[in-house]
Amino acid sequence: MLKPYLQSDLAEAGCDEAGRGCLAGPVVAAAVILPPGFSNELLNDSKQLSERQRNNLRHIIEQEATAWAVAFVTPEEIDKINILQASILAMHNAISQLSPKPDFLLIDGNRFNPYPGIPHKCIVKGDATYMSIAAASILAKTHRDEYMSAIAKEYPQYGWERNKGYPTRDHRAAIAAHGTTPHHRLSFRLLDPQLSLF
Repeated sequence: MLKPYLQSDLAEAGCDEAGRGCLAGPVVAAAVILPPGFSNELLNDSKQLSERQRNNLRHIIEQEATAWAVAFVTPEEIDKINILQASILAMHNAISQLSPKPDFLLIDGNRFNPYPGIPHKCIVKGDATYMSIAAASILAKTHRDEYMSAIAKEYPQYGWERNKGYPTRDHRAAIAAHGTTPHHRLSFRLLDPQLSLF
């Protein structure tokens, strides 16, 4: 059972990201403030849910949340500042869009750069612990998946509508066969060490 909050007297925003381990596409973060008393028996870490469940919950969260926001950081920016800093930047960009502003931030994971003026707590496996982080994980994942399926039409050979940019065997084989696209993260190891280019 997910916990509704860490501190009941504060407006808490849960924050999470999706796409950190991908070879292609943006890293996407979401921040969500849920209203007092919010509950949904399906709400869980997005990785534990089916695509259909995530999409259904996305609509509920977007309709019922006190505030929510999603932010994308591009592959070019990821290559420039590294994936950890890009993930934190995406979270900061999502938080900055929230209205009303939260009193406190619940961050999934163990690394974060303080957001000006708002205290935070990092929680490992927070998306399986707190409702607001689980809600953020669902928004980040569904918005990113939707984007990857859209750009897959432009580059059908990479199978992004299926693998969403993650390092599957088929995705790595497509990179070996067709090279990279503007959506690939050039600072990542794109090829399977066991796949020869020659």
